[in-house]
Amino acid sequence: PRLSGDKHVVVVGGGIAGLAAATALAERGARVTLLESSPTLGGRVAAWELGDGRTMSRGFHAFFRQYYNLRALLRRADPGLSRLVPVADYPLQRPDGLRDTFTGLPTVPPWSIIGFVKRSPTFTAASLAGVNIPAAMSLLRVRFPQTYHDLEGVSAAEFLDRLRFPPAARDLFLEVFARSFFADPHDFGAGELVAMFHTYFMGSAEGLLFDVPDDDYDRALWAPLGAHLAGLGVDVRTGVAVEQLALSPGGARVTHAQGSVDADAVVLATDPRAARDLVAGATVASGAGAASG
Repeated sequence: PRLSGDKHVVVVGGGIAGLAAATALAERGARVTLLESSPTLGGRVAAWELGDGRTMSRGFHAFFRQYYNLRALLRRADPGLSRLVPVADYPLQRPDGLRDTFTGLPTVPPWSIIGFVKRSPTFTAASLAGVNIPAAMSLLRVRFPQTYHDLEGVSAAEFLDRLRFPPAARDLFLEVFARSFFADPHDFGAGELVAMFHTYFMGSAEGLLFDVPDDDYDRALWAPLGAHLAGLGVDVRTGVAVEQLALSPGGARVTHAQGSVDADAVVLATDPRAARDLVAGATVASGAGAASG
């Protein structure tokens, strides 16, 4: 459905959340102004010039194929996702030479995980005999948020101890998720470990295969999406830091260093600290309401 009448929305933040919000609103007929404090779009997955002809990108290193919403967003500017290059495999290798591969597996769960275990050199008949089957089954019976509740206060290391997985399989098959976040398994939540295992092995057919951009994030992803938004009529402004929000029954005023913008509504798509600061400093006139999510 499309909006009726002229509705102006200011989106604060030009990361993935802000770009997605601006896209959805503009496609439905809203007049959108996007304000991003950095010189480029992308937020936590932005890129910037180093001054010597090179660029630096930050953020997740892989665009996994079960990032359905993100890929749908990128298709707005690149329908064939031609700027994402497939990576053939994501091998995991231990110092002792044991190596697991994720290419060529069945794509339908649970056959994908069965095929992986059957092919993996880290699982042997003798080692599997010692696995705690009831605990291992909890990897399959995932329910959120109940799973998080059940594993509250349990570390990934403690959970892996319960499973009694073979040490090599523990390293390659499960502990890799904690290491991917630069976290010691003793400091990483078991609920997050189970959630990631489920996402990559049981919750989708894509497994651990992924794509990477063919250039830095700005040139390959966010600048084309910004141009697409401009084509939809979105006023995209970078280098504009929002300083204050003023809410009234008639809408909102968004103040930044270069002036202010009046709108019918505001979407806060900043990082949590900036959002908290803006909400804490907001002025609310009598009769105005505010919602956050």
